[in-house]
Amino acid sequence: MNAVSRTSLWETFAAFGRMVRLSHTIFGLPFALASAALAHVWSVEHGGEGMTLARLVWILLAFTGARTAAMGFNRIVDRKWDAMNPRTADREIPAGVIGVKTAWALTLGSAGVFVLSSAMLGRLALMLSPLCLAVVGGYSLFKRFSWSSHLMLGLALALAPAGAWVAVTGSLDGWATPGMLMVAVASWVAGFDVLYSLGDMEFDKKVGLHSIPARFGVVGALWISGGLHVVTVGMLIGLHVTAGLGWPHAVGVLLIGGLLGVEHALVRPGDLSKLGKAFFDVNGYISLAYLGCTLVDVWLG
Repeated sequence: MNAVSRTSLWETFAAFGRMVRLSHTIFGLPFALASAALAHVWSVEHGGEGMTLARLVWILLAFTGARTAAMGFNRIVDRKWDAMNPRTADREIPAGVIGVKTAWALTLGSAGVFVLSSAMLGRLALMLSPLCLAVVGGYSLFKRFSWSSHLMLGLALALAPAGAWVAVTGSLDGWATPGMLMVAVASWVAGFDVLYSLGDMEFDKKVGLHSIPARFGVVGALWISGGLHVVTVGMLIGLHVTAGLGWPHAVGVLLIGGLLGVEHALVRPGDLSKLGKAFFDVNGYISLAYLGCTLVDVWLG
C-alpha cells in the first residue's frame, strides 16, 4: 500500500470516527464496565463464572456496535436539520464527506456486529438485542414531536450498564443493582443533554423541533437539568447502600456530586459560553471517576 492509499484510508476512518463521535464513547462505556465489574462480584457470590476475557471482548464489541449504529442512524435521519443548522452544517453527511449510502452501510454493519456479539453473550442477550436497537435508534426521531427526546437519549445510554449485567450474569437476577445504575445513567445523560441543547434552542424554535430548552426556556431548562442530576446522585447513593459497597465507591459518588455541581456552575442563564467545557470535559471526568472508584471497590472487596 503506497503512502497516498494509507493517507486516504486513514482519512476515511477518521471521518467515520468524527461522524459517530467516537470520542463520546467516554460517556457510556465506563458505566457499562463498572456494571460489568459489579455483575462479576454478584455472579461469583451466587456460584456463577463471572467475567471472562471472552465476555469482556464481546461486551466491548456489543457496546461499540450498538453505539455506532445509533449515531450513524442519528446522522442519517437528521442530515436535513444538520445542514440547516450553522453549528452542525460541517458534519460529515451534510458536508458531503460521507455519502448517505456509505453511512447506511456503516450503520447496518454495526447493528450486525451488535447482534452477533449479543448472540455470543447468551440467549437472553440475543433476545433483548432487537429491543435495544429500537431504543438506541428511536431516540433520534423523538425531537420531531416531543421534548422528551432528552429522556429517550438517557434511556438509550442506560441500556449499556443493563446489557453488561446480562452479559456477565446471563440473567435478570439481582436486578436492583443495574436497575438503579440505569436510572442514574439515564438521568445524568438526560440532564447534560438538556444543557447541551441550550446551544440549539433558537434554531429548534425556528424549525419546529422539540426540546426542553425550546419548551421551557433557559431558566426552566437549567432547573430541569439540575433536578435530573439530583436524581443521579440519589440513585448512586441508593445503589451504594443496597449493594453494600465500600468507601471507594462512596468516594466516587462524592466526586460525581461535586463534578455535577461544577457543571451547573459553568452554565448560567446569562452566560452559555462554557457549554462545551461543561458538556465534554466535566462529564468525561464523571464517567471515568465512577469506573475507577468502582473498580477499586471491587478489587479491595
